[in-house]
Amino acid sequence: MNYKFGDTLPKLVRKSAIQWPEISAQLSRTKSGEYKETNYHDLFENAMDFAGALLDIGVKRGDRVGLIADNREEWEQADVGLLSIGAIDTPRGLDATETDLAYILSFSEVEITIVENETQVKKLLNIKKSIPTLKTIISFEEVSEDAKSDCEKQKVTCLWFRDLQKSGHEWRKQHPDAVEQELEKGKPDDLATIIFTSGTTGTPKGVMLSHGNILCQLDEVTERIFLNPGERALLVLPVWHAFQRAVEYVIIAQGGTLCYSKPIGSVLLQDLQKLDPYLLPAVPRVWSAVYEGIWRKMRKTGGIAFALFRFFVAEALLWSKIDRKLRRKNTRFSPDYLGFWWPVLVWPWLLLYPIKLLGNLLVFRKIRAMVGKNFRSGIAGGGAFPKNVDEFFWAIGVNIQEGYGLTETSPIISVRPIADPIFGNVGTPLRGMEVRVVDDDGIILGRCKKGTLQIKGDCVMQGYYKRPDLTDKVMTVDGWFDTGDIAILSVNNEIQLRGRKKDTIVLQGGENIEPLPIEAKINESRFISTSVVFGTNEKGIDQKYLVALILPDQDAIETYATENGINFNSYDELAETEAIQKLLEGEVFESISAKNGFKSFERINKIAVITKPFEVGVELSAKQEMMRYRVADIYKEKLAKLYKD
Repeated sequence: MNYKFGDTLPKLVRKSAIQWPEISAQLSRTKSGEYKETNYHDLFENAMDFAGALLDIGVKRGDRVGLIADNREEWEQADVGLLSIGAIDTPRGLDATETDLAYILSFSEVEITIVENETQVKKLLNIKKSIPTLKTIISFEEVSEDAKSDCEKQKVTCLWFRDLQKSGHEWRKQHPDAVEQELEKGKPDDLATIIFTSGTTGTPKGVMLSHGNILCQLDEVTERIFLNPGERALLVLPVWHAFQRAVEYVIIAQGGTLCYSKPIGSVLLQDLQKLDPYLLPAVPRVWSAVYEGIWRKMRKTGGIAFALFRFFVAEALLWSKIDRKLRRKNTRFSPDYLGFWWPVLVWPWLLLYPIKLLGNLLVFRKIRAMVGKNFRSGIAGGGAFPKNVDEFFWAIGVNIQEGYGLTETSPIISVRPIADPIFGNVGTPLRGMEVRVVDDDGIILGRCKKGTLQIKGDCVMQGYYKRPDLTDKVMTVDGWFDTGDIAILSVNNEIQLRGRKKDTIVLQGGENIEPLPIEAKINESRFISTSVVFGTNEKGIDQKYLVALILPDQDAIETYATENGINFNSYDELAETEAIQKLLEGEVFESISAKNGFKSFERINKIAVITKPFEVGVELSAKQEMMRYRVADIYKEKLAKLYKD
């Protein structure tokens, strides 16, 4: 493998620091609301100073170091520093529970853990008995004397990150080239990180990724998702997660600027306007929230403005469908016979185009202004991107490119290119990666046939930490990684995802059903925020029919109630009224019907309404992916009632 950006992650950062020393590497919001700038030279030097401090306190090559923090400038500096001397990070975010941290840090046998603040220090002290190896805590933020005293009582040394950088700077003067010599020892096969999966089905597994695993993606991703030096990318995902982490390396490799934000509507919109980024990588839920926010705002505006908005959106969606058909911008699984379609569709295409231009002038350019004048593309990854949201942004001219990967594949397998995207897929595999689709018996199916997707290449993990038994379950004897995703390859080898194998519902009649397409269609309703489809009861026993838990869109149903004279004292009370129950049932039954392409056994038989929004760490994983087993457990009584005859 030719690593054009360097064969270890610190060497990548060093290369960028040499090439673009004065260009902003990081922009971080301060407490005053302003933004602090760190250029590439300082980013690398700060990391080297921290590396020197780690050597000074006895950290050795191969040591595991905990890193518990969210997005902030110190995270990258700390990580590059520890990786430079051959240490291995074991990262997690602030939302990690004490139970998760006790398992992850004890299983990794860490002696040093870097944390964000005093709250995390106290969290570690609460579970110190479960982490007997823990000797030192390093905090990005200063901690109180009381917290330091509590650490001393448990024989844990508490240090401040900035103090260590200063002492490391002085140590480097006394030991010239010591850090650099350690950095040069690094090899592509060296373990860089152990990322414990968020556990959508149970206990987290530690995914071991080498420097080479992560770097192999950059060769082609930087061609598909491109930045010029100094161009900004807004970062809202948890930095410890494989997707966000890979994105940061993609940005650093091109000399772009890392701008740290949060996936909170008000903060995100403010940062979009102030920082005017070129790229915004985010999970699909963020883009869905933007989509729903646009529609909510227009519905509240009402009148002629809303009528015009709906007209121009409908027209733009139609024109875009025709345009994609004529220009082969749709995923294809069979010949498209353009010789027939051009005479049929060219006149509607031409006639609708002026109306699309008018819609762009009156409506769509104002929406695009919300993401900034420099906005080049959003990247949707870490979960299924709803088709209606994808179609909407495509139609109004906001580029959102869907990508695909797993932590076990470092994580990027594919992504639609900004320059020439094809709708309805997650792109072709990156260079150096092979993909194939197999049936349940492992027979290779070839293109245009649905089965389980398998991956082979330099991106595939080294295995699950201390769990060779689990590694053997996902790796074939000839080196293919089983993703567990159901997919189909197009005629051009693009990957189209069809669901997760572990989510497949098997009814008593033997019908196999993928819940994701059903949920995606239900969620298109403006009255529904989220749906979860089940085919088993509260005990996990297969049933005869499907049911669904429905989380309404609070604003939408309250507006509906007001417009239709439905009296209510609270949102929870309103959601239980017969009128709202019938409204939601109607939306679900209308969506999942034969006219929309669903089979009779895929229809929803009963629904139950829930009113508590899903939260990260409860129903959602850190990357905002729904954890079905958690939802089933939390609402087991409602499931029991739905299946009670």
